[in-house]
Amino acid sequence: MGACVSKTLQAFRQLGLVGEVIVADNGSIDGSQAIASGAGARVVCVTRYGAAIQGGGVACGRYILVGDADDSYDFSRVDGFVTRLRAGDELVMGNRFQGDIRSGAMPWHHRYVGNPLLTGLLNLFFHADVGDAHCGLRAFRRDAYDRLALVAPGMEFASEMVVKAALHGLRIGEVPAVLHSDGRDRPPHLRSFRDGWRHLRLLLLFARFGCFWSRLRSSCLVAWAS
Repeated sequence: MGACVSKTLQAFRQLGLVGEVIVADNGSIDGSQAIASGAGARVVCVTRYGAAIQGGGVACGRYILVGDADDSYDFSRVDGFVTRLRAGDELVMGNRFQGDIRSGAMPWHHRYVGNPLLTGLLNLFFHADVGDAHCGLRAFRRDAYDRLALVAPGMEFASEMVVKAALHGLRIGEVPAVLHSDGRDRPPHLRSFRDGWRHLRLLLLFARFGCFWSRLRSSCLVAWAS
């Protein structure tokens, strides 16, 4: 936790950025709140994964970068995200398959089955054209985030963000990301089959909505043209 905060603040200084680090805490009992505060972060209280990212919505900056605070991502490498945002992207996804996945950092069934399958379905249904829809390191413009009105409380929040960005026509970019083995001393919150099903269910629900929206928009255009 403290390492992530320190790396981010150091990156801000090196890049000449003005920003803050916000840590969303969901009831940790290991003293990580004090560690985060001591390293220079602002701590906010939340409930679940999706709510954790939403908790970061209290940030005041123009750009927001989110990621897991278990040192599995290198927060000192934020320059690529900032460059893409300044170039006009509204959502910038990290892509671990373009970067690197270190040994032991991702279970084989996530790397070769779950992630490619769900990413493929998301691209098929919504034409998002992303290579890693579930990377935990991503950045976005604050005004674009506000337009998405994200509500999912669980792990499927990651998919909801990309799906709604595609439906809203946001400009989505990607930068390579490196995934390291996390520094936690406890099992991860992620449950492969339960959370995989939640992602799949969200994609199917939004696919139906997307078809309805496309038909409605086409009907409105025909009516306007006539």
